[in-house]
Amino acid sequence: MTRRPSRYSAVAIALHWLIAVAILSMIPMGWWMSDAIAQPDTQALAYRVFQIHKSIGFLILALTVLRIVWRLTHPVPALPGAMKGWEQFAARATHAAFYALMLALPLTGWIYVSTGWAVVTDTPLAVATSWFGLFTIPHLPFIEHASETARRATAWMAMGAHSKLAWGAIVLVVLHVGAALKHQFFDRDGVLSHMIPVLPHGDDAHGVASEPTLAVRWAERLAGVAFVVVIGAAFGLAARPAPRAEGQAVASAPVAAPTVDAAVTPGTTPAWTVDKASSTIQFTGTHTGKAFTGRFEQWDAQVWFDPADLAGSKAVVTVQTGSAKTGDATQEGSLPGAEWFDTSTYPTARFEATAFKALGGNRYEATGTLRIKTTTVPVVLPFTFDEANGTATVAGKLELDRTALNMGMLSDAGGDWVSKAIGVEIKVKATQAG
Repeated sequence: MTRRPSRYSAVAIALHWLIAVAILSMIPMGWWMSDAIAQPDTQALAYRVFQIHKSIGFLILALTVLRIVWRLTHPVPALPGAMKGWEQFAARATHAAFYALMLALPLTGWIYVSTGWAVVTDTPLAVATSWFGLFTIPHLPFIEHASETARRATAWMAMGAHSKLAWGAIVLVVLHVGAALKHQFFDRDGVLSHMIPVLPHGDDAHGVASEPTLAVRWAERLAGVAFVVVIGAAFGLAARPAPRAEGQAVASAPVAAPTVDAAVTPGTTPAWTVDKASSTIQFTGTHTGKAFTGRFEQWDAQVWFDPADLAGSKAVVTVQTGSAKTGDATQEGSLPGAEWFDTSTYPTARFEATAFKALGGNRYEATGTLRIKTTTVPVVLPFTFDEANGTATVAGKLELDRTALNMGMLSDAGGDWVSKAIGVEIKVKATQAG
């Protein structure tokens, strides 16, 4: 018979305290951000906290899986023999409940974010999940691609279960800490030293509890898991959303027929070769009340321009929308989504300038069209053009209405999260070809 250790292993102790600190940090974080996200003054910070909350949740899930594997493959200290039978049963059932909670809490959170639905506003809200800004965690596909009705119902039930399971975690933490203190200061049996190595072992005269039978072990585990399942299922079902009012619908922009890029017809003036290493296409706006600046890292431009021959001038710019970068991993993970750039279906955006107008001095104006996804809108781009020794520098700005381009219309048609007005700024350096 294998002798039971007097303490948990160093790995088990490390996992225990890492998970404990993570869970204890999540509870006040969850309370605060749920209210703060609806307030303009705290919305930007709450958005950041939400991303941290999700990242810690996935960390807890990963550590819990590792903890369970370690627990199943390594013996643990025996309970004191002086413990009554019901106390031993309760202790083991509580441990099983903790393991179930540590799995259920992040899993219900994962289900919730996968729905792309915000229960606070009862509207769609497509936000990517980035793990501490390092990589994107995919949403659960069987939820993400479900119907709007199914995603809405799932979001409400998942959040209902998630919030009540958090209360269940609080109850278990209080019971767990209370029991540990009782063993340490009243029973003096050294149970707390199993997880805190600096404490003395306690009085070994109390002996150790006999190993329960297989049937009892399964009963203890099932009792703990059932506690978590019942709480989650009951409150998840109770949190079903109210039916939508008749005629209530999520705002969306009309979708035009798919557009195929036409072949580029060269202008009649000499062409310019763009130095993309010295050129940029940037975009600006606000997100949760905070300004952001982004850029496209991959794009191509074909330019034929001569101030003396504006009628023969032309420009075509093709942008790889999947190359958009803002420095925020969650934003970058959300932009390729179906309601934003939908890069899997429409990988490029296209600007074509077909008419130019002189405004005096080095100032000009290009009139053309911009196509993003299936929507094409007329645009006017004011810009400056300066040339010296065969090298030209161009700088221009314009403002776009993302709602006119069917961008983010399901999640944020009103501009509550992302500004409707999106600025675009170009800076181009080019040399005369040939």
